[in-house]
Amino acid sequence: MLKHSTRRWLAGLGVAGAFVAASATPAAAEPGSDDILLYANNALIAVGGEDKYIELSAFAEVMPKDVTITVNRGAVTDFASVVLSDDVTGCTETATVITCNVKGSRLIDDSLVLRVTAKDKAVAGAKGDVVLSVGAKGGPATTTRASVEVGEGVDLRAQDLLEAAGAPGTTVKTPLGVANIGDTTTRGTVLFMANTQALAPAQRYSNCSYAEGFGYLLTVCRFDDEIPAGVALRLDGSAGLKIASDAWAPSVQGGSAFWFASGDYEEFARQQLPEDGWQKGNGSALTLVPAPAAQARSLRQTDKDTSNNSTLVHLRVTGDQRADLVATGAELPGTIGKTVTAKVGFVNNGPARTNGYTTGEIITATKVTVPEGATVVNAPENCAPTKGDKPAGEHGDEGGRVYFCEWYDVVRKGQSAVFEFGLRIDKVGGAAGSVQLVHFDVAEEKQTIDLNPKNDIAPLVIEADGGNGGGDGGPLPITGASTGLIAGLGGLLLAAGAGGYLAARRRRTRFVA
Repeated sequence: MLKHSTRRWLAGLGVAGAFVAASATPAAAEPGSDDILLYANNALIAVGGEDKYIELSAFAEVMPKDVTITVNRGAVTDFASVVLSDDVTGCTETATVITCNVKGSRLIDDSLVLRVTAKDKAVAGAKGDVVLSVGAKGGPATTTRASVEVGEGVDLRAQDLLEAAGAPGTTVKTPLGVANIGDTTTRGTVLFMANTQALAPAQRYSNCSYAEGFGYLLTVCRFDDEIPAGVALRLDGSAGLKIASDAWAPSVQGGSAFWFASGDYEEFARQQLPEDGWQKGNGSALTLVPAPAAQARSLRQTDKDTSNNSTLVHLRVTGDQRADLVATGAELPGTIGKTVTAKVGFVNNGPARTNGYTTGEIITATKVTVPEGATVVNAPENCAPTKGDKPAGEHGDEGGRVYFCEWYDVVRKGQSAVFEFGLRIDKVGGAAGSVQLVHFDVAEEKQTIDLNPKNDIAPLVIEADGGNGGGDGGPLPITGASTGLIAGLGGLLLAAGAGGYLAARRRRTRFVA
């Protein structure tokens, strides 16, 4: 249930799914039940501002069948309204306490969502905790707290779309801008950017930090400048994105940029971004132009309307640069009763990278047919059995005869996608299996071809062995031509550049009908 405001912002960035998954870490809880851990985020609100949301999630190896949830809002009722966001059966309320008796599975499968709104009489700086407790009905409870704070409301606005174009290896200017359309001077802003892996910051600035996460290149830049009401600023002329020299062309690489009031970014980063892996830039500072001197104050600021803070970046990569993906099969020595490991998949002969899940590129999947006389006793988590053109099991299931394997990471020139199958040898000398590549066009959502379809199939063979009964498969010379590949495009294929990669990884996209 993505109702928390920062998660709605992330939905606008196209990366909500990954960030939400990464942020679901139990918060420190007070003593109570040893079996339940709780997570609840904080809320920074403003008079006249948008609603914020507190989500309470519980984590347990075995959740009690019936649980009691208690929400004590007494410390914040003078300045904030805290109510259930959805209709939840089994709840009763007093002026300060909400009590819900629900099935434990609710907190595992979903979360309890509270809508938080500043009251008209609230004064900036007011702060208190909502106390949330969960425990087996009639038993001890585990408790955590969510801070509710009234900030000074501001209103930022960004352009909706930034479009640009460039060839692989070139740098494109990104004059991202922000305006203060409220009536209160903004004291400091933070710019957060998430770009596909083929779009890297052209420079690394001293007031910015950089990381890789969730399949994206992440950038955070902090600015101390004051932005008076009615003033619009933008990044200085040095700001730009460099298109990777091996980017697929033509294609559309994507990203999103979001401007935060400083207080909002603190909450966002605490809940959504990884703590580790950030590298601070060592170049000159990125600036806003014009840039008045900043004067910090004690009150935190929060944006009263975050629906207009993001800029979608569409960068057209021009030219003609594609890739040749080559199937890699295996010839394995086998002894009846033994298990061997088949390492199969494909290698990218370049020149372009692939499997970036961005518009214009292709995605390469692999159809693995198991040799006659072999039984799969260990299947990769990326592979699911199929029968005809229909799924016949779940990813990682054993015992299939034909598997459809998906690769979720970018594959650059010279890199390989490898799927390891554990095969028990029941007999030798049977019909060979095969490794067959299946390419999909992200933009057109249909099957396509790569630069050289003739090397898209390779044999997978079990040969009689002198007795060692083991071994790994390596690439064989490629023969034969592509035949009828898997027809249709089933499941979900997202063509939006900045969201498809992550959605595919999280949802285990099936391309078979």
